Amino acid sequence: MNDRTRRRREHREASTSRRQDGRVGVAMVGMAVVVWWPAFTLGAWGDLFFDQLLAVWAAATAAFVFVLVERRPVGVRLLRAFLLLLPSVWLALMFFINDEEEDLFVFLIDLGAILAVLIGLPFTLWLLVRIVWPEFGDATRVSTKWLIALVVVGVAVASFLLGLNHRAFLTCEDFTESGNSAPLDCTPEPEETPDPAPTPTTSAE
Repeated sequence: MNDRTRRRREHREASTSRRQDGRVGVAMVGMAVVVWWPAFTLGAWGDLFFDQLLAVWAAATAAFVFVLVERRPVGVRLLRAFLLLLPSVWLALMFFINDEEEDLFVFLIDLGAILAVLIGLPFTLWLLVRIVWPEFGDATRVSTKWLIALVVVGVAVASFLLGLNHRAFLTCEDFTESGNSAPLDCTPEPEETPDPAPTPTTSAE
């Protein structure tokens, strides 16, 4: 093998590695972006907003339909389809919940909603990355997959803790100005004390 052929091969391998690194970065950043806000709201308000839950349902439903028609082995498709169907199952159960239900049942449904958002969003995004780049999963090392998972979990935990301690760096006005309702325990904006009026001076006669 001459030097030119070897350089071309090395260039192709380096180019492939850069593309793979870029895909890893897209997956890692994308998952961190979609998981931080639900985790923060869970810490600040102790609950998840309905738009977050419905966003998971919409994305999972679209991915569910794609998985059913993609050209992959049936076993792999059925497993993915089952996981992507869980948000729809949760949404259907919500129609049968009323105030007279047992607390344990309501707690399990709420826990399912939390897991659907915090796990469903990153999983759906991961699946979308696999759809766009089919070779991404096979070409990614196990250690890299663990790194992506640890970063996403770390961002989620940090966002949850920031939500719990929002009083330390956010005020009620910060929430309302961003278009959100203020948590009940938020910190009020410090009131500005007016400057004292100058005392009149009397001229000596």
